[in-house]
Amino acid sequence: MKLKLATLALGTALAAGPAMAELVFPSLSYRTGPYAANGIPFADGYADYLTLVNERDGGIGGEKINMIECETGYNTEKGVECYESTKSQGALVYQPLSTGITYQLIPKATADGIPIHSLGYGRTSAKNGKVFSHVFNYPANYWDGASIAVKHLLDENGGDLSSKTIALIYHNSAYGKEPIRTLEELSEKHNFDLTLLPVDHPGQEQKSQWLQIRREKPDYVLMWGWGVMNQVAIQEAANIRYPMDQFIGIWWSGSENDVKPAGKAADGYKALNFHAPGDDFAVYDALEEHVWSAGKGAGAGDQKGTVLYNRGLYAAMLAVEAARKAQEIHGTMQIDASMMRDGLEQLSMTEAKMEELGLKDFGPTFEASCENHGGSGKAAVNQWDAESGTWEVITDYIQSDQEVLDALIEEDSAAYAAENNIEQSCS
Repeated sequence: MKLKLATLALGTALAAGPAMAELVFPSLSYRTGPYAANGIPFADGYADYLTLVNERDGGIGGEKINMIECETGYNTEKGVECYESTKSQGALVYQPLSTGITYQLIPKATADGIPIHSLGYGRTSAKNGKVFSHVFNYPANYWDGASIAVKHLLDENGGDLSSKTIALIYHNSAYGKEPIRTLEELSEKHNFDLTLLPVDHPGQEQKSQWLQIRREKPDYVLMWGWGVMNQVAIQEAANIRYPMDQFIGIWWSGSENDVKPAGKAADGYKALNFHAPGDDFAVYDALEEHVWSAGKGAGAGDQKGTVLYNRGLYAAMLAVEAARKAQEIHGTMQIDASMMRDGLEQLSMTEAKMEELGLKDFGPTFEASCENHGGSGKAAVNQWDAESGTWEVITDYIQSDQEVLDALIEEDSAAYAAENNIEQSCS
């Protein structure tokens, strides 16, 4: 059965088709299903930023953007169908917004010569561009997240986690399993005990896991959750009076949707983030002027400034800047997917560039290269203030343990290369 595609011609973009003078950005969104509450703000932020570029700037280098939105429902099979249905329309880059979809698309997109940007998710070892030529996961990956969480706990404990116990409660999927290898390695290095607690999709039933946490009393709990799983976990933690400041989520477990249902009981909960929360950025003035006040905003317009809206905006901004870089490299405004890949690989996000875009201090600086498709590997710790209803940034950007992670990435990517007859190289 063919999926119905919702094609959003942003601004005055021409009708879809690779022969037309336009830049095509598919959006593999999920506005329906059990994960819709988290999929909607990301999709809105992604669409609004692309609309802004069309309305304010006339597109990228004078070429209008055409965003093709395809509903996946966070379902891997539907995500692959969306890819197959849209790739021939001139797609420049895919952001699958699902680790499961990303894993399935890596060989397909690579064979088709279309780049993937799995921003902070997907296959971690794709950071090695010598093996994964068409996959980018900057500015940070799941192994960075695991390491940064442990580094934060080291800081909280005077550099010593020996005799401590850390429990990982995780979505029982490719996404949730990503940090396990890294945490096992870090548990050996820092001499802490690790407990693994899988939660089956969609995550509404967690009684047994939290009864185990109440019984065993781990010193800290880390969470790799998504959608309703996060809300349930935070409420269950509150029910057993687990200290919220000892409960840390990955960046997909740190949105307003995750904490608000628990009310005041969620106060003090922590989560990682590789960009800033809130709307105190100059780009929001531009969005108001060119998008929202003109009635051209995506969705209901109620997601502005939320963590996941900002993440969608950030993903779109990186795609736009990579396209701009590709135009510069190749001396043409009408780029194709192979040129876009080069732009993604040579993208440099400096403090000056972020300020120019109205996003001063919004995220860490980084430079991509053939060897490094994963960026800086930095993230900060945010903490929920239930009284103000805001996320507070409580640390600087923390650098992950590159000594541990580089070895793991090399090992995993080398195994993938051997299995798929890929010769590691930078052309």
